[in-house]
Amino acid sequence: MRGYGGRLLVTVSVGWATVQCGRLVLSPLLPTVRDSLAISNTEAGIVFSLLWGLYALLQYPSGRLSDRLSRKTLLVAGGVIGAAGFLAMGTAPTYLAFLGGAAVVGVGVGLYPTAARALLSDLFVERRGQAFGFHTASGDVGGVAAAGLATLVVAVATWRTAYLPVVALLALVVVAIHVQSRERYVVERTDLALGATARRLLGRPGLRRLVLAYVLFAFSWQATTAFLPTFLRASKGLPPAVANAGFAALFLVGAVAKPTAGWLGDRVEKRRVAPAALLLAAAALGAVLLVGSTPTIVVGVVLFAAGLLSFPPVMQAYLMDRLPDESMGGDLGAMRSVYISIGATGPTVVGAIADASSFGVAFTVLAGGLLASAALVRSSTRRVDGV
Repeated sequence: MRGYGGRLLVTVSVGWATVQCGRLVLSPLLPTVRDSLAISNTEAGIVFSLLWGLYALLQYPSGRLSDRLSRKTLLVAGGVIGAAGFLAMGTAPTYLAFLGGAAVVGVGVGLYPTAARALLSDLFVERRGQAFGFHTASGDVGGVAAAGLATLVVAVATWRTAYLPVVALLALVVVAIHVQSRERYVVERTDLALGATARRLLGRPGLRRLVLAYVLFAFSWQATTAFLPTFLRASKGLPPAVANAGFAALFLVGAVAKPTAGWLGDRVEKRRVAPAALLLAAAALGAVLLVGSTPTIVVGVVLFAAGLLSFPPVMQAYLMDRLPDESMGGDLGAMRSVYISIGATGPTVVGAIADASSFGVAFTVLAGGLLASAALVRSSTRRVDGV
């Protein structure tokens, strides 16, 4: 945490926590928002999918532009646009306006995370796994904050109030990055080089299947963050406060699990840690689906979170270790664009399954996806490493 690199690690991580809080606060607020705007589960899923989809599509341009321009340029631009989008969501009078605000948020926050991870890769080499663990764990702190913020505003105000502190804090982060970063702002035309990037990534053995594995993870993750509180209320019969606490536990556990997994991945083979994390998540979700007592459900959610949220820092550090230094931002961004954009269909699919059948059936599909992802990660990393 010391020195120039440490200060930027903290600042961009606070920014990521704020972005995540703003995106995730909609999940525990969803029953209230749904009643206020008179929308169905499927329409709510479309909001999440639009936000995640645009966020995903910006990952590659963000990484590529941060390689060619500067990390600072992309981080500040993303923060400003994201703050404007959150403000629009909080003041939207209709479903279409709310959808438009979500689209602006998707664009803004899509510019932020790949540039942030590329910046941390510039600053940290020997302890890259731990840096990624700390940074990604900050997003889970944002998830815990989202659950607490939602519970508070529902008790004392309206759901729209939740977006005001998000806008204010994100503005402060933008100012801090502007002051702390030694990089200069660069704005100029640059080639996205989509063809070269695609050939470089897809031409390597195992990477295509590794992207598919990440698609399945992203599908499950995005659907979980959209509907976990609603699932716990509708399918497991938990009261709203307990369901929101379960949602908070998802991220509270992740805040510990991610840096721990990053540390473990630096000392043990990352290709072994990543699939083990997915197997734990699938088994725990299966247990939640089968059991009925509240304490057992809570334990299952904790174990589910430990497995699910241990995966990203280990897998992303594994990928960064194998990408060329001169194009790592763009290459990681391209992979993120693919797996997050396809995974963005998760909330819509789960919402539609829930409307047609039940949330129990929908989350059973997610558990199966995690099992398939674990198998693909294990086989793909062995091919990439040639073992």
